[in-house]
Amino acid sequence: METTRDAVHPVDEQLPVMKLTALGLQHVLVMYAGAIAVPLIIGGALNLPKYAIAFLISADLFCCGLVTVIQSLGIWKFGIKMPVMMGVTFAAVGPMVAMAGNPSLGILHIYGAVIAGGVFCIIAAPFMSKLMRFFPPVVTGTVITVIGVSLMGVGINWAAGGQPVIGTVVNGVFTKIPNPEYGSPVNLGIALVVLISILLITKYMKGFIANISVLMGMVIGFIIALAMGKISFAGLENADWFAMIQPFHYGWPQFDLGAIVSMCLVMIVTMIESTGMFIALGDIVGKKVDNETLARGLRVDGLGTVIGGIFNTFPYTSFSQNVGLVGVTGVRSRFVCVAAGCILIAFGLFPKMAHVAASIPQFVLGGAGIVMFGMVAATGIKILSGVDFQRNRNNLFIVAVSIGAGMIPIVAPNFFAQMPPYMSTILHSGILLASAMAVLLNLFFNGQGESVDVRAYALASAQSSDH
Repeated sequence: METTRDAVHPVDEQLPVMKLTALGLQHVLVMYAGAIAVPLIIGGALNLPKYAIAFLISADLFCCGLVTVIQSLGIWKFGIKMPVMMGVTFAAVGPMVAMAGNPSLGILHIYGAVIAGGVFCIIAAPFMSKLMRFFPPVVTGTVITVIGVSLMGVGINWAAGGQPVIGTVVNGVFTKIPNPEYGSPVNLGIALVVLISILLITKYMKGFIANISVLMGMVIGFIIALAMGKISFAGLENADWFAMIQPFHYGWPQFDLGAIVSMCLVMIVTMIESTGMFIALGDIVGKKVDNETLARGLRVDGLGTVIGGIFNTFPYTSFSQNVGLVGVTGVRSRFVCVAAGCILIAFGLFPKMAHVAASIPQFVLGGAGIVMFGMVAATGIKILSGVDFQRNRNNLFIVAVSIGAGMIPIVAPNFFAQMPPYMSTILHSGILLASAMAVLLNLFFNGQGESVDVRAYALASAQSSDH
């Protein structure tokens, strides 16, 4: 009895250094392409020179690592203390590109809006945590399923070689052109090899090797791509060995009211999405998320965004693909993500290391992405399997309409093209649309429910057929 009470929860388990390093590197490789995508997009939209974009990437990696350590390790009232990887949110891309295209605004106004949005998020986090009562299993299962389905498009595009249309700067103008490598048989073949390798390693290997099946699959794909001449290390010799990230590198931030309001709206979207991520992760690792725990996690979204504005990067949120990785590997120790955060900090401080990791082709990542993003959707389906659809047929309508709403931006990107531009942040987020629809329909059909603490939520997740 005493041993059971004193047993360490798998989330708090401290693994050997070599295992932490390997498992942490796996998390880094999974989220690396997504982490550097936003700096590339914003740098191109601002027409920054190549060295300035490289600095944005290094700053982003440094902040990804720092904020990940805070989130997973926990400092004072900040940090959910679970295996969470933090990266730049794609929800902020649209508003920031719009700011970049406004002649009266510049990169300093973007950083001013980012810092203000982060402060707003820190203040709002405790109030958002009280929304737990509005997220019973029928809502969380629906939202998490839509998150997985939404991310599947990212993994599929990775497997094909990136985006079908890529941005480039031609004569100083940011231009979109067709990606000539998109969907090539070589890309698809290597992605398939990575996917099959992960499945074979998962089935036939045991213990530690099985736990790093995603990393092993990507290593196999990398070696094949290297042998076929599909990997270039061009520019590695010109990269510095070590470079510090200077705060306010471009100058002191400037504040514009319209930009700040847009970024605060982005942070609301981010908090709603993070709520779904944290609840999903809690279900995966067996550590339910109560109001205070949720508030601690959401505060790091805000603190990380403030840190991002100070260190010349952008708003931060939890990365869904790494939640899927936790489900695939079964490794629940938060110290794995602490190790991954330290590796990201090193990548940010040692540009040559970041350059090597950046050389991994997206089609290699795609084979792994399909597995991991699918695991997020599978987690949502698992939660929905415990929902009572027999005695309460209204739950069918909640799931059906909410998933339909969440699919709108995915299957019809121009569906809301005639709506006012200031609504684009809301209407182009399938996750937000699904979340709002599921919450509203649950209120309409099932009522508000009671305040949810850790035990009540555990009961709702495990015995949802009683509700």
